[in-house]
Amino acid sequence: MRYPHAVRALRSRDYRLFAAGQLVSLIGTWMQMVAQAWLIYRLTGSPVLLGVAGFAAQIPVFVLAPLGGVIADRLDRRRVLVVAQATMMVLALVLAVLTFAGVVRVWHVFTLAALLGVANAFDIPARQSFVIQMVGREDLPNAIALNASMVNGARLIGPAVAGAVVAMVGEAWCFLINGTSYIGVISALLLMKTPHTRTVGRATVSAWESVVEGFAFAWHTRPVRALLILLGLVSFMGMPYTVLMPIFADRILLGGPHAYGFLMSSAGLGALAGSGVLTLRRDLHGLGRWIALSAIGFGVCLILFSLSRSLWLSAALLAPAGFFMILGMAASNTLVQAMVPDRLRGRVMAVYSMMFMGMAPMGSLMAGSLAAPLGAPATVALGGVACLVAGAAFGARLPALRGPARTLIAAQQVSAGAPPDEA
Repeated sequence: MRYPHAVRALRSRDYRLFAAGQLVSLIGTWMQMVAQAWLIYRLTGSPVLLGVAGFAAQIPVFVLAPLGGVIADRLDRRRVLVVAQATMMVLALVLAVLTFAGVVRVWHVFTLAALLGVANAFDIPARQSFVIQMVGREDLPNAIALNASMVNGARLIGPAVAGAVVAMVGEAWCFLINGTSYIGVISALLLMKTPHTRTVGRATVSAWESVVEGFAFAWHTRPVRALLILLGLVSFMGMPYTVLMPIFADRILLGGPHAYGFLMSSAGLGALAGSGVLTLRRDLHGLGRWIALSAIGFGVCLILFSLSRSLWLSAALLAPAGFFMILGMAASNTLVQAMVPDRLRGRVMAVYSMMFMGMAPMGSLMAGSLAAPLGAPATVALGGVACLVAGAAFGARLPALRGPARTLIAAQQVSAGAPPDEA
């Protein structure tokens, strides 16, 4: 069967299985994220604790992702993913049981969120580096864009459904739905025919030396370092706007769980469009410029959103914010993976995970702390200004980065027997 260019990665049977299972699971994940934030807000009403919850859920990624990267490069990635996804399923079901029983407390939520973060620290590097095994280097950029489309398609559906479910029957049902949704992705992984492989054979160096090797490549490779620094700054300063969304929905825009779900879905709609644009690209040319403009656009949208006091206007501003955010994140992922050797892929993607998901918890903690004295709008506006400045600085450096980036990309494509491309 012939597949259109925009979905060419679906030529792989294993990737089709992965995509189907992942989409079901991601809808459940977004439902849990929305319900969990609303549960904390309902129990405490505290913006600081919303930030602490985001910190607890994601700081393990920052701390443990390097070890997750080593495991992704040394063990069979599919088996790592099965174990990680099964762990996430159990944690979601435990939270559902506690909430159904009416005994859930904030410390329960924080503990389970932290354990989920531990599982993510091993899941993310393995999942990011497993994609190339399913589709090959030629279709890797398309697969990354399709992955982003799945995340944001789920982001469009999940929060809207969660808002309705929370309003009608409570948060526990969202946690239960998420727990059962993992069955899809685990089943898909077990049905795959991708051979069990290890990127490296018997380890000849210690785990610590392997971690250092991954960090050294990321730091000493100028284009990779610049991309990761920009990604970390945007994640730290811009992404935490999501943890303050319950405050915007309830106190500023005078809505409730429905308004919260509506706002999150609007951002998801824009993000889905951004990832869809990336699926149409045929090469890497110009992606660096897209990344710079995306950070600037994201910052501008956050500033305007912080000034809005209308639900519909706020939702309309979150759509382009989501568009620019995912465009920059997915394009950065594509360029980093295009420049990294296969033997280092898990470890370098672990560093990517630290910048993408690992910096966000510290930003969430900062945003929650600043929102109390400054207010949520001023906190979001400050993050927007930081993203705008960071994007402009990266854009100014682009001419000096293009040459080294093209050399790295060409070297990896030659090693894979593919024609050279340009960033």
